[in-house]
Amino acid sequence: QVQLVESGGGLVQPGGSLRLSCAASGTIFSFYVMGWYRQAPGKQRELVAIIHSGSITNYGDSVKGRFTISRDYAKNTVYLQMNSLKPEDTAVYYCNYEGWNGYWGQGTQVTVSS
Repeated sequence: QVQLVESGGGLVQPGGSLRLSCAASGTIFSFYVMGWYRQAPGKQRELVAIIHSGSITNYGDSVKGRFTISRDYAKNTVYLQMNSLKPEDTAVYYCNYEGWNGYWGQGTQVTVSS
């Protein structure tokens, strides 16, 4: 069993930055992918960023160049540094372990508004 706990969401003005954290506990294997997805009201959940073993990363097109995912394997924690935030980044952000059919966190709200 795996538990994921996100933190770091909140309200930020356009152009601002936030850093999300996701702490994983339970039986964690470093070779499984971890990542972030988001879901805005009325929209489907979409990929934000994932990180594979060896720190290979993939990003959704809308966040490339603005967001950076990283992982601390010793702490079983994954981070999402979000810069140059836009109102369209407003969503609930979910941490994920082991892919779409794996484990999900409870989500953390990110609101970008002036």
